[in-house]
Amino acid sequence: MDVLKAIRTRISESQLTGEVDDATIAKLIQEAAIWAPNHHHTEPWHFMVLKGKARERVGLAWAEASAREIPVDGAAREKYISKESQKLLRAPVIIIVSQRVSGGPVQVEEDHAAVSAAVQNLLLAAHGMGLGTRWRTGKMAYHPEMAKILDLPEDLKIIAFVYLGQPTLTDTSDRHRNLDGVIEWKVE
Repeated sequence: MDVLKAIRTRISESQLTGEVDDATIAKLIQEAAIWAPNHHHTEPWHFMVLKGKARERVGLAWAEASAREIPVDGAAREKYISKESQKLLRAPVIIIVSQRVSGGPVQVEEDHAAVSAAVQNLLLAAHGMGLGTRWRTGKMAYHPEMAKILDLPEDLKIIAFVYLGQPTLTDTSDRHRNLDGVIEWKVE
């Protein structure tokens, strides 16, 4: 698929199905994600793949941790946990992309950009292979309890939960973007 077409037609899938084999996941990481531009070649990325029961285990642990922070109990608490624990089951594969945080503030910012570019590479490559994706963050990504649940070292910061699977949406037509106020030209 042409790169510009892939950029214009990739969408975020809310529900993904099917299976994605390990070789395809490894290819997305090895041949796309880690080729992101990276100042000083720090290679600050880390990828954790959740499949099968691991999604259930991590989802339930997250739901229970999250429920401890809200003022609900009894049936309302159980309903909250049930709903929250399902989030990681919206796709057959979850790739948790993290940034290795080290160095001074400039390096940390540059590494964050590099890891974000790695995520975009992964999303576009998956789309080019006919797979569906969704980049998720939110409370689950930023909460310190999630790092404990995943047993992440202290120097890793979650940047994205990439949901990966077979697409269920059919409308991937080119979308129009308005350029009014987006481009400023300075020509001398």
